[in-house]
Amino acid sequence: MDLATGVQTIAYFLLAVLVIGAALGVVLLDSIVYSAFLLGGVFISISGIYILLNADFVSAAQILIYVGAVNVLILFAIMLVNKREDFAPIPRRWIRKGAAGLVASGLFCLLSVMVLQTAWAVPTNTMPTPETIITIGKHFFTDFLLPFELASVLLLMALVGAVVLARRDYLIDEEPSIGEVPQPPLELPERPREPAVLSGK
Repeated sequence: MDLATGVQTIAYFLLAVLVIGAALGVVLLDSIVYSAFLLGGVFISISGIYILLNADFVSAAQILIYVGAVNVLILFAIMLVNKREDFAPIPRRWIRKGAAGLVASGLFCLLSVMVLQTAWAVPTNTMPTPETIITIGKHFFTDFLLPFELASVLLLMALVGAVVLARRDYLIDEEPSIGEVPQPPLELPERPREPAVLSGK
């Protein structure tokens, strides 16, 4: 094993450990904000694995789409909801746990069968494809032009919907007449913010 192969192997196992550790943090931590940040760590680690596989365009798309769009959208959704809710006991919780365990076991068995039946031997004389970005761009604007444009329209609709949901209009009501109870302005529910207490002198 030469030096380059050794560095690549160590980098692969390091990224795999980061992916597994961050993924466990996503599902095991109680704070949803920390889980969202760890999800970004999972995406970045997977993009590093793509770089090791000479898939530079897929790695860049992974960071731009999943980290720059999906993960940021999740963080915005968490901040916009801003809702506190007390946990209450769920009736028949064991049914949900059993169903989730059954689905997870089925997926694990399916992936295990796929790993065992896949021929992982890669010919050593295979050279990476040059100009992969140019080749993928040509396919985007020739063979896959319609799905590409439909995806852009879908993303634009999601962007407009997020702007509409995030927009909060301040409605100025008319002056209530004498004896009439003033109605509160129409706005999205939000948890009341408490003023920060400055400590230390």
